[in-house]
Amino acid sequence: MANLKLGKLPDRAPSKITLTVSAKLNQALRDYAALYRQTYGESESVAELIPFMLEVFLESDRGFIKARREGLLTADVSETSRRKSVYGSE
Repeated sequence: MANLKLGKLPDRAPSKITLTVSAKLNQALRDYAALYRQTYGESESVAELIPFMLEVFLESDRGFIKARREGLLTADVSETSRRKSVYGSE
């Protein structure tokens, strides 16, 4: 069994996301979904995996955690700007 950083997804209500990625990243995400299926015996779409992958990434980013803990995030960024920078579109 592969030792993936992302554990088996918990039960959840389905959600839909729209995201534009490069062809290279798209293939890597599809490959990850295939390995996830081989590892856990359950098929999950790339769209279902991405939010959990992002959560794992953010929880392991020491610089981000430190900045949040120390209040170094700028409060003057509007919600719209944050959504655009994080999600790529409004």
